[in-house]
Amino acid sequence: MRRYSRLAGAFMASVLTLSPALAAGSDRDAKVRQAVDAAVKPVIERFGIPGLAVAVTVDGRRHFMDYGVASKDPRVPVTRETLFELGSISKTFTATLATLAAVEGRLSLTDPVSRHMPELKGSALDQVRLLDLATHTAGGFPLQLPAAVKDQKQLTAYYRAWKPKAAPGTQRSYANPSIGLLGLATARAMDASFEILAGRLFRDLGLQRTFIDVPAAEMASYAWGYNRDGKPVRVSDAPLAAEAYGVKSNAVDMLRFLEANMSIGPDPEKLAQALRATQTGYFRSGGLIQDLVWEQYPYPVALDTFIAGNTMNQKVHPAVAIDPPIAPQQDVIVNKTGSTLGFGAYAAFVPGRRVGIVMLANKAYPNEARVEAAHQVLSSLTE
Repeated sequence: MRRYSRLAGAFMASVLTLSPALAAGSDRDAKVRQAVDAAVKPVIERFGIPGLAVAVTVDGRRHFMDYGVASKDPRVPVTRETLFELGSISKTFTATLATLAAVEGRLSLTDPVSRHMPELKGSALDQVRLLDLATHTAGGFPLQLPAAVKDQKQLTAYYRAWKPKAAPGTQRSYANPSIGLLGLATARAMDASFEILAGRLFRDLGLQRTFIDVPAAEMASYAWGYNRDGKPVRVSDAPLAAEAYGVKSNAVDMLRFLEANMSIGPDPEKLAQALRATQTGYFRSGGLIQDLVWEQYPYPVALDTFIAGNTMNQKVHPAVAIDPPIAPQQDVIVNKTGSTLGFGAYAAFVPGRRVGIVMLANKAYPNEARVEAAHQVLSSLTE
């Protein structure tokens, strides 16, 4: 409880850096609500989203706005505590575990994958660095792990047989098998299962209701996702799910995660270093700078550029290494999308403005709509 008391005190002591119109607390609350309503209500209506939880942090002051239902039958309203599937936003936790392992001296991001996965020695992964996995530049993994891969033996065989389509560090091809392998290698380096490591990370971050496997006691808070046919669905267990797309969380915890990434609130120094390290820029590809899973743009960013970067993941794009890498910046917007068959999530933050937004929906909808809505909200709060 002391930690959270200190955290609350720090938030109250923060000095606002946003527009004067947001200076007064009650006025600011109304401004945030107005900005979010204007941005997301049309999206909900256009795409038939059953439920949406939006959370905004403004210099440590939190705002929560809930829309619709977490379940249609029975009808259960969305609240800030509702658990949603994060999809690929889960990858940001995997990246944080990798940088934490690096801070602790368990691995180096320049290590070849096979150094930590000896069963893969003699394969193409002798030439691929952990850094390449974390930036989608390994050389041509597919977006999804082949459906035929069902167990650990088949997974190892898949990686041993994998042949790159390009030299590591020259192309960006967004891929679950890439980040999944980063998670496996990190777990080996840390000498624990990925699930155990993730649980420790959630606790160290102060995330009280973030899970890979939702406990029975929390199932009532777990939203149902809805697919294209309007049928209720939830993500199924599969190889690499935990590492690549399997985290479930709520608006409260995800806002805390964004605040931690902006160094708002006390965190253990090693963890703070690891969070900052995930925001290092390693490659340019299209209009984005590829960090470790996170993607960033100079801020303010033109909406067209922002949308284009967030719709790159279905195709292969050239990547140019940044040498030396760009240290974590303040005047940037850092973001990540995530989807499963029944959920669509989005998270973005601007470190120098100490502002961030989380949008959690129980229906997958286009990235363009998420990005445009978030861009509208953040622009109104930082103008």
